[in-house]
Amino acid sequence: MNSKIPMPTDPQVAHGVQSSAREAWRMFEIIAEFVTATERLRAIHPAVTIFGSARAKPDSTAYLLAEDISRRLSEAGFAVISGGGPGIMEAANKGAYAGSSPSVGLNIQLPHEQHANPYQDISHTFQHFFARKVMFTKLSSAFVMMPGGFGTLDELFEALTLVQTGKIRRVPLILVGSAFWSGLTAWIRERLAVDGMVGPEDPELLQVIDDPQAVVDAIFDHYHARGFEPTTAEREAEFAL
Repeated sequence: MNSKIPMPTDPQVAHGVQSSAREAWRMFEIIAEFVTATERLRAIHPAVTIFGSARAKPDSTAYLLAEDISRRLSEAGFAVISGGGPGIMEAANKGAYAGSSPSVGLNIQLPHEQHANPYQDISHTFQHFFARKVMFTKLSSAFVMMPGGFGTLDELFEALTLVQTGKIRRVPLILVGSAFWSGLTAWIRERLAVDGMVGPEDPELLQVIDDPQAVVDAIFDHYHARGFEPTTAEREAEFAL
């Protein structure tokens, strides 16, 4: 007696079965990516993530400022996390690499655009943007936003939304460069808040700071009374991400 389950003979049905099997394996791959990243990066604490343009040149003001801030954070005891690529990401890793705390890059596999910079003590590469985003969020005690484009804005509003909705604890969200960010912050205050699109207190979730040492001080000031460890309620909320 043949115990094998016969495969469908209709080509469309067979294609559907194969597609379902691929989707199932894809889910296992995603779960494995989360597990691997969590196990490898769980000791990175406390940490600050620095976001910014991949197009910033090494002699640009933004690059040099990010490198300075990162070195100060590293010397202050913070691991510094970036996206692992060029531009501001490289500056963040370079500054931390010169300091006393780990320089961490969470890279992403892209067809052409991204290559890993050489200033990383720990480099971890993701296949999926959303898994990478979750790890940025789970690892970070603060976010420092340097000037950047669509990707930086995406990362800023992702973090801002999670804090606003209570999905993660309130962490410092620091915009570096008042000249660059002033138009956005004014629009948030004068349009979103005035029109009731966000709460009247929501614009205060953002800090605009130009001085590198003041960035470090603002993070320490935020955690001075409460410490860096999340409360039980905050940890439970983060599990729901």
